[in-house]
Amino acid sequence: MRIFSDLFYLFFPKRCLTCNEILLNSAHLLCTNCLHDLPFANHTNVKENAVALSFYGRVPIQSAAALLLFYKKGKVQQIIHQLKYKGNQEIGSYFGHWLGCDLAASKHFNSVEMIVPVPLHPKKLKLRGYNQVANFGMAIAKILNARYVDDKLIKVSSTESQTKKHRTERVKNVNEIFTLNDVLFFEGKHILLVDDVITTGATLEVCCKELLKTKSIKISIASLAFTV
Repeated sequence: MRIFSDLFYLFFPKRCLTCNEILLNSAHLLCTNCLHDLPFANHTNVKENAVALSFYGRVPIQSAAALLLFYKKGKVQQIIHQLKYKGNQEIGSYFGHWLGCDLAASKHFNSVEMIVPVPLHPKKLKLRGYNQVANFGMAIAKILNARYVDDKLIKVSSTESQTKKHRTERVKNVNEIFTLNDVLFFEGKHILLVDDVITTGATLEVCCKELLKTKSIKISIASLAFTV
């Protein structure tokens, strides 16, 4: 089997997500140079980090963290594009495992019981074929030994893509589009709401407000990247 694997790699080599260089057999998704060049946020052990402060005065959250910092035209943007539009769901699993390990080592996230992904509208889910946050959230759930719950918070109206909108337009575009189909399910639970990229935080804010209809719920937030 090894010889067939080597022959396949010879003719169809794996390439780095960001620089397109051929990966060594030991590398995974990114070459060593690009991996070391990623802008890690280092949020998990800092209570009042940039993500947490961005929600201050908007919604009450327990803790928040992002794994990477998102710069326009940077490596992280390329990674998110591959995850979101090119069907590379392995990216979600890879970085979800990474962030999950960081969260597990942090005292700020040790009471998380459930992982909730920001949902896609059914029409967009059917069109794309997957929720880009799903594998990311499931990988975190596995590391934290938490339950992955993706059928309680529902997106009930479809809006235009947020990708090319200005920050102000994004805030206006996200308004009462999520619903919680069981307000008792998360009662007394500490949940971790996960998304791929936080820009204005408008989507997560609306999700939190809907989730806060549940009594005694605690909400933390985690994302793959945070826009700076």
